[in-house]
Amino acid sequence: MSEYAVEMLDITKTFNNGMIVANDHLTLRVKKNDIHALVGENGAGKSTLMSILFGMYQPDSGEIKINGEPVIITDPIKANQYKIGMVHQHFKLVQVMKVWENIALGVEETSLKIFTNQAKIKHQITNIMDQYGLHVDLNAKIEDISVGMQQRVEILKILYRNADILVFDEPTAVLTPKEIDNLLMIMKNLQAKGKTIIFITHKLEEIKKVATKATVIRLGKNVREFDVKEIKGNVLGEAMVGRKLVKVKNKDHTHGKKKVFEVINLTVKKESDHRLNAVENLSLTIHEGEILAVAGVEGNGQKELIEAVTGLLKPSSGGIVFKGVNINNTSIKKRYEMGMSHIPEDRHKYGMIMDFNVLDNIVLQSIDKKPFTTLKMINQNEVEKYGEQIIHQYDVRGSRNGKALSRSLSGGNQQKFVVGREINRAHDLLVVVQPTRGLDIGAIEYIHSQILAEKAQNKAVLLVSYELSEVMSLADNIAVINDGRIIKTLSANKVKRAEIGALMGGSTLTQKGVNLHE
Repeated sequence: MSEYAVEMLDITKTFNNGMIVANDHLTLRVKKNDIHALVGENGAGKSTLMSILFGMYQPDSGEIKINGEPVIITDPIKANQYKIGMVHQHFKLVQVMKVWENIALGVEETSLKIFTNQAKIKHQITNIMDQYGLHVDLNAKIEDISVGMQQRVEILKILYRNADILVFDEPTAVLTPKEIDNLLMIMKNLQAKGKTIIFITHKLEEIKKVATKATVIRLGKNVREFDVKEIKGNVLGEAMVGRKLVKVKNKDHTHGKKKVFEVINLTVKKESDHRLNAVENLSLTIHEGEILAVAGVEGNGQKELIEAVTGLLKPSSGGIVFKGVNINNTSIKKRYEMGMSHIPEDRHKYGMIMDFNVLDNIVLQSIDKKPFTTLKMINQNEVEKYGEQIIHQYDVRGSRNGKALSRSLSGGNQQKFVVGREINRAHDLLVVVQPTRGLDIGAIEYIHSQILAEKAQNKAVLLVSYELSEVMSLADNIAVINDGRIIKTLSANKVKRAEIGALMGGSTLTQKGVNLHE
């Protein structure tokens, strides 16, 4: 018997008639019952390699062994037969169907080969939930549960199919910090039950918490395999990007006196229940050259605040003032024309049209204006010139000079061109939510530097991030939100992490026995 659950030997995979080399003679060996991290920049070839293991692509050359036996995995059904399951970065769930229906979809237990045996299916799923501590409401619709719960459904799907080898493709990219901690505990629990896990991630702290080994790939090639317990400093991150990393931090907390943007006593109803307020009597002000960060646990009104600011939701009371004009009743298009840019939290829903190519998405808001349109005719040369500039500047990989469909790019590369589009277009206010979600450490470094460049150019920035380290690295001032209200606004150059954390949790700053200024 082999000591390895998975061996992918000398794998090569190309696209576009060999013009794009995604995997270049890559080798990955994963020991049984290990959590093995697969690490690399956006577009390094990680997801392609795992898609080959799951049968979604066929390699041009190379060999795959499962438990020491050579195999040919022609499709995901074949992968399931070899007890391989995959939790994709973007979930494969039917939103209008119930949880139990999604878990059993395609392998339903039936009576008389006609009727779905709902009771038996739910009983089997409940046993799995109890065994692995993965509880979720089986009768809830997918569209009504949180992202973290949806991910549990994806994990239950593969466990329901008796998978022993589990692939997690950037599973924490869409989760809150609390949900990330829960997922890491679930992974350790799965390992304790005898499962083998391949963990694709960019987050080095997560690797150190759960992984035994880490394989780094860059530009489709092997770089090095690490023993995680021996990793020190930034050696893993530097292996990913092939250079020394620079910590980007806001060191100048001064800003102009002119107000660019104000929210005045804003109240916004919850989308799910209009009897309740998601945001209540909230006020904040942003000046020229100021980065104001809103910090809080996800679900405390940030989503509704941003949707009201950008025109996706209409507030029930209060004012939103941009450059001296109340924009409560102003269209989204008009807000863009006034000089508002928006990097949305959900890039798929609000940031792009998935079946448009990259170039078309980059010029989406401005396609009817010069230089992209002249005399009602689209100037394709100008579209390509501008689009390729952003693709090059933000290192958007796999775009085929912008001709590739947006849905064909990795999540990180989709995020890069959305960020590039919004920062590069003319604006006075940048509204940015989770700007580096799903990005590798090198891309995060660059995006952070671009956000600080906004400040240097006297732009106003409204930043919402659930990454406290990101907030503290970039902000001039930090408005802490809890239950739809701003609890306190703090100067970023004076505040301590513990102080923000206490406020985010709804605690007072004078808790007995707690020194929040250590």
